[in-house]
Amino acid sequence: MDIAYVCEWEKRPKSNYCPSVLLVCAWSCRNLVAFTTDLKNEEEQDLTYMIHILDTEHPWDVYSINSGHHEVITSLEWDQSGSRLLSADADGQVKCWSMTDHLVNSWDNIVGSSVDGDPIVALSWLHNGVKLALHVEKSGASNFGEKFSRVKFSPSLTLFGGKPMEGWIAVTISGLVTVSLLKPSGQVLTATESLSRLRSRVALADIAFTGGGNIVVTTSDGSSSSPVQFYKVCVSVVNEKCKIDTELLPSLFMRCTTDTARKEKYPAVTHLKFLTRETSEQVLLCASSLTGSIVECWSLRKEGLPVNNIFQPISPVGDKQPSILKWRILSATNDLDRVTAVGLPKLPISLTSTDLKVATDTKFFPGLGLALAFHDGTIHIVHRLSLQTMGVFYSTPSQRPTDDQTIKRQRTTASSVHFKALQLSWTSLALVGIDNHGKLSMLRISPSMGHTLDMNTSLRHLLFLLEYCMVTGYDWWDILLHVQPNMVQNLVEKLHEEYTRQNQALQQVLSTRIVAMKASLCKLSTNTLARACDFHAKLLLIAIGSTLKSLLRPHLLNTPDKSPGERLTEICCKNTDIDIDKVMINLKTEEFVLDAWVLQSLQQLIQWVGDFVLYLLASLPNQGSPVRPGFSFLRDGTSLGMLRELMVVIRIWGLLKPGCLPIYTATSDTQDSMSLLFRLLTKLWLCCRDENHITEPDDNLIDECCLLPSQLLVPSMDWLPVNDGIIGKLQSKQLLKLQFGKPISVPSHFATSQLDIFARSPGYQKMDNLRRLSLGVCPTEETKSCTRCGCNTMLKSPNKSTAVKQWEQRWIKNCLCGGLWRKVSISLS
Repeated sequence: MDIAYVCEWEKRPKSNYCPSVLLVCAWSCRNLVAFTTDLKNEEEQDLTYMIHILDTEHPWDVYSINSGHHEVITSLEWDQSGSRLLSADADGQVKCWSMTDHLVNSWDNIVGSSVDGDPIVALSWLHNGVKLALHVEKSGASNFGEKFSRVKFSPSLTLFGGKPMEGWIAVTISGLVTVSLLKPSGQVLTATESLSRLRSRVALADIAFTGGGNIVVTTSDGSSSSPVQFYKVCVSVVNEKCKIDTELLPSLFMRCTTDTARKEKYPAVTHLKFLTRETSEQVLLCASSLTGSIVECWSLRKEGLPVNNIFQPISPVGDKQPSILKWRILSATNDLDRVTAVGLPKLPISLTSTDLKVATDTKFFPGLGLALAFHDGTIHIVHRLSLQTMGVFYSTPSQRPTDDQTIKRQRTTASSVHFKALQLSWTSLALVGIDNHGKLSMLRISPSMGHTLDMNTSLRHLLFLLEYCMVTGYDWWDILLHVQPNMVQNLVEKLHEEYTRQNQALQQVLSTRIVAMKASLCKLSTNTLARACDFHAKLLLIAIGSTLKSLLRPHLLNTPDKSPGERLTEICCKNTDIDIDKVMINLKTEEFVLDAWVLQSLQQLIQWVGDFVLYLLASLPNQGSPVRPGFSFLRDGTSLGMLRELMVVIRIWGLLKPGCLPIYTATSDTQDSMSLLFRLLTKLWLCCRDENHITEPDDNLIDECCLLPSQLLVPSMDWLPVNDGIIGKLQSKQLLKLQFGKPISVPSHFATSQLDIFARSPGYQKMDNLRRLSLGVCPTEETKSCTRCGCNTMLKSPNKSTAVKQWEQRWIKNCLCGGLWRKVSISLS
């Protein structure tokens, strides 16, 4: 376990961000981190409660929100999609924040609820009924459905048709539970109920969900000598009103209070957490004093209830023995330094005995460890069941124990800096911590917890988690932290192998996600940068192809089984003629008829297709160089076939509106550029259309392609978007020190590369990578950039055409690669 980067606030003379009294942090499945601080204004002597949101790839670009909370913020919770955030405070106010225009650095409060004057101690979104189980035992299986099985789990509340209803649940300090439901109309239904008949103070609480759709709430009054209570909460909607029913469940007393030696040693319960949101039968407890802590893990089990022989003849249950639910302690730690924060795993790893054995044998520990931060500044990763230490992070080198005396000194001397909030990433390979000075630290956590593994096993661990992210749609940024340049090639190949083993329906669903994942991996090595260019180009080609073919409409209303786009693909696959006009004869050209102004508005996308075909064919003579972008397309029959289809469509549209055709600079006025390129493209496609029998291009084709630069001006392709993210700068394993609000100035690992295709002069023309428009050297329009690949596009559309708006609407929420958008100021762009 080592630290990747730290990010801290700039010291200001009149105002300063300082840690909140109760600092909270949350990490979403899209790798957005939210945390709280107080903005202390020395002139007015008051506090403003701030929420800060950042994406882990650009930690300096923090978006700070004046939350409007009048009391300290006690909870932050992301929803399952990572696009909305709940915040609750000590005045009973709950606010729901949502992205403005789908930008990660622009947020707005949309709705909320309140229990006036009653501080919120626990908060959670209602469960949507989606739960996966990750089976380590099946990590070598070929089917994703075996590796990641869907667990039968009911939503907390359903609408008509079984659709989960959105909303949140909160627990207050006076023992109230409040539920707010978001109706599709935007209306909020809120209900409040007491957890028990006799209301009592609740200092700590947590919320979990059961497979049957119920909610379990655990509470403590803060005293270790008092029982830890559990309640079942059922939510329903009756006559358009929200109804809450509560039921008392078996409770427990901490074991340390029954130990005579420790009975008075740890008087306060400081942490009370279910191990995961879906694990209501396992709970973690921490009791502390001013100098130390002890942690206990409890499990709820069903136990048989013995029946006396006298009552057996009249027992209504017959031969079946009655049973009761009882809390049993799983494990407990020895005396520890004072625990200041707890971070729980989010990876839904299966805990069957077989899965646990395979995980232990293969040293696969993601999802099995939880993080404990101590007052001396250290962080321990402990096993979630046995509480045995698996790894330790020392904030200073002097803390590393070398002998018994050092260990003893470590307990008596405490560090002034310690973590007040911890959050594990969604694959448990990274840990974010906020210390008592408000500094954010990002830590890497090895999948093997520091155990030395052979390369194949290490690759299998990372591959398993990459597949999990591919299936779930979660961001894989934290996995990239552990990918070394020498791993990239093998990971990409193995990922492709596993993908091709899936059925066709699943392959179609995951088709663009795996390409985006390959592009992210290839950026981590100088040897595979050219392939990263190819994968980005493939994403754009797939998107343009599907958009242009979707504009085709059947001529008659009684449409046949296949759409015009599907018929186009079928005819182009069967017809291997190298003459573009002969291929057109077999098509129903009336299906390609569009208004002239629509065709003209698509010219930029059509131009990219034409330029890309010309570039690929001109680079064919240099196909022996894999470092040249476009290399992988020369043997990709599927992509070449798609380009061939688009060339046919463009040729037909050119007859309707010549102005929409791609513009080529030719040496001869009589040169039919489209026919020439289609003829060469078809010959190349015929060499590799059968993946199992790829043949080398003949000498005549290579000779003709050698002549292309003398016939047509080959364009320079703007291959890879400029990405100022941090992942490429973390390969050296050296600590990066950053400052909020100041972009990083450290060069990436391939800044000294000899590949001139990526070199950009200070005055280079910036491109709108989606609309294929030039923005100039200093763009005057506001732009947005992808947090993952750096793709840049204008924030506001300059187009009024319906066809172009259809193209732009595809990318309103996410980039081509699936990454989120962030607004880029005019000065930065």
